[in-house]
Amino acid sequence: MDIHPKAIISPQAKLGAEVRVGPYAIIGDNVVIGDNNIIESHVVIEGWTKIGHNNHFYPYTVIGTPPQDLKFTGEKTQIIIGSNNTFREFITVNLGTQGGGGVTSIGDNSYFMAYSHIAHDCKVGNGVIFGNAGTLAGHVEVEDCATVGAFSGVHQHCVVGKYSFIGGYSVITRDVLPYSKTVGNRAKTYGINFIGLRRKGFSSDAIQNIKAAYKIIFQSRLNTTQALEKIESELKNSPEVSYLVDFIRRSKRGITK
Repeated sequence: MDIHPKAIISPQAKLGAEVRVGPYAIIGDNVVIGDNNIIESHVVIEGWTKIGHNNHFYPYTVIGTPPQDLKFTGEKTQIIIGSNNTFREFITVNLGTQGGGGVTSIGDNSYFMAYSHIAHDCKVGNGVIFGNAGTLAGHVEVEDCATVGAFSGVHQHCVVGKYSFIGGYSVITRDVLPYSKTVGNRAKTYGINFIGLRRKGFSSDAIQNIKAAYKIIFQSRLNTTQALEKIESELKNSPEVSYLVDFIRRSKRGITK
């Protein structure tokens, strides 16, 4: 390990092989850090925090501080972070709360640009991108390969669907549909994230099925129940469409239209 002599590391913390820690970084008692992590100067990692391998934490990132929730009374909650993530400058990730399940989690292979905020009890999937100052309130779920645009805010308990794209400066108060382009204050859906889907290797057939499903949802003048039944009868062999239908059915806050 390459530990700068001016770093402050608790003797109870557990660090894996080939971890690099810069000057003035602080690592608390209950932190577990896997192999090959880079922790730059002035990074703070506290709380019951478990981190995987090959992550890079840039200066002034703060992980594992108490949630910004007035109901929190110091109970033991945790943060779980996967592997191969990048956290740029001034990012904050808060501990979970007992009432929210007790865990804030981040998966693998994601990129968080400067000033992003992940609040208590959020669940962030794999391959996610946050633009500068992308902000999640508590209990938000961001599914795999979604993008949260710069200076956008997501309301408590919202779900951001897979492969969706939230444009910059958006205010999200309802669930964001998978595969969609969503932008605005208050946000609206502006069709399918064609560029993102192509970049992720979706076939032309898969994209056309998604497009057909969106057409039924937004242009058929059917109510939601009728639209979903029509989609299932006409596009029943598409796994992408099946996931979209399931997402809408389990939405608690309602979808962004």
